[in-house]
Amino acid sequence: MDLQQMGCAARSASYQLAEASTQTKNAALMAMAEALEANAEAILAANAKDLDAARDNGIGEAMLDRLMLNPARLKAIADDVRNVVRLPDPVGAELESRVLENGMRLSRRRVPLGVVGVIYEARPNVTIDIAALCLKTGNASILRGGRETFHTNQELVKVIRLALAACELSESCVQYIGEPGREWVSGLLKLDQYVDMIIPRGGPGLHQLCKEQATIPVIIGGFGISHTYVDDSADLTRAIEVIDNAKTHRPSACNALDTLLVHEAVADELLPALSARMAEKGVQLVACEHSLPLLKDGPADVRAAGDNDFDTEWLSLTLGVRLVIDVEAALSHLRTFNASHSDAILTNSLVNAERFVNGAPSAAVYVNASTRFTDGAQFGLGAEVAVSTQKLHARGPMGLEELTSYKWVGLADYLIRQ
Repeated sequence: MDLQQMGCAARSASYQLAEASTQTKNAALMAMAEALEANAEAILAANAKDLDAARDNGIGEAMLDRLMLNPARLKAIADDVRNVVRLPDPVGAELESRVLENGMRLSRRRVPLGVVGVIYEARPNVTIDIAALCLKTGNASILRGGRETFHTNQELVKVIRLALAACELSESCVQYIGEPGREWVSGLLKLDQYVDMIIPRGGPGLHQLCKEQATIPVIIGGFGISHTYVDDSADLTRAIEVIDNAKTHRPSACNALDTLLVHEAVADELLPALSARMAEKGVQLVACEHSLPLLKDGPADVRAAGDNDFDTEWLSLTLGVRLVIDVEAALSHLRTFNASHSDAILTNSLVNAERFVNGAPSAAVYVNASTRFTDGAQFGLGAEVAVSTQKLHARGPMGLEELTSYKWVGLADYLIRQ
C-alpha cells in the first residue's frame, strides 16, 4: 500500500465523479444498498469475528455496541443509502445569481470538495455512510477505520467496489486504508497534495492528533458532553420520559445524555422519580454534593461525583446529576464543561427557552426534546458523515451540502473589463 499512489488515484477519481450525472451516482448508491443486503451473511460473519476479538481484548460494552452489526442494523444502513438516493443532488445548484451593471450574470454554484479523508474508530456503519454521501456529492474518499472493525470493513469495501464497478465508476472513488499502524493515519494527515478535508470520528485523542499533525483542514466532530437542564417550570412527569430517552435509547451514541442539570426548586420532586426510572434501566447516577443527599436513599446506584466526572462523555449507562439555581447557572455549567454537541432545556417558560437557546454554545440545542435527535437521518439530511462541533464551514450533522464548496461562475458576451 502506497499513500501517495492512493492520493493520486483519489484525485483522478474525483475528476470523474465531479462530472458524473446524478443518475449515475444514484445508480451506484442503489447498487450499494442491494449489495449490502445480498452479502449480509458474509458481512455479519466478518462482524462476528471482530466482536469476538474485541471481547478477547477486554473492550467495554459501549464500544462493543458501536461495533456490533445485526440484520436489523444492516438493513437500516442499506435503507439509509436508499434515503440518500432520494435526496436532491446539491452539486450544480445555484446559491445565488444576479446580473451586474456590466451585463455579466454572476452566480455561486455548488461543487464537490474533491477528496475527503475520514478517520474513524469502531463504527462499521460509518464506512457505508461516508461512501454514500461522498458519492452523492461527487467526492472521492479515503477511509481509515479502526482495527476493531478490520474484518467487517473488508467485507463492506468489497460491497462498495461491486457497486462502483456495476456503474462503470473507478474503484478509486472510495479507497480504504486496511493497515493498522498509526503511521498510516499520520501519513494521511499530511497528504495535502491530494486530500482537501479530513474528518476524524472518534475520541478526544484522535481529534487532538489530527489537530496537531494535519496539514489539511480538519472538521472536528462527534465529541462533546451532552446536557439536559430541567427548569423550575417544566412538566416533571413528561420530563422523566425525555431524560430516559436521552440517556437509555442508545447510551453509546455521541448524542446520548451525559449530565442532567436540575433547578434546585424542583429537585425534591424530580430526583426520587429519576432514581426510580434509572434503577429500572440499570443507570448509575454520579451526583454532585447537593443532589447526593436526595439520591442516596433511592433505588438507583449512586456515587459522589469526582473532580473530572462532569467532563466525561460517558457513552454508557452512567448519568451525572447536578443542581443549579437558574437557567444562567445551567448555561455557565455548559460553557465550563465542553457543551459543544447536543444540549436541551425542559421548560414551560418561553423566556427561559429563548435564553437557553441563545446562550448554549452547542451545535444543536433543543427545547422540550431529547438530545438523541442530533442525527443526519433524523434531521432529514440522509446519512451523515459526522456531527461537526466546530464553527467554521459546517456545524451539526454533516449531510450532503456540508460536503460541497462553491465556485463563482460569470456568464457574459465576450465582455472585457474597462
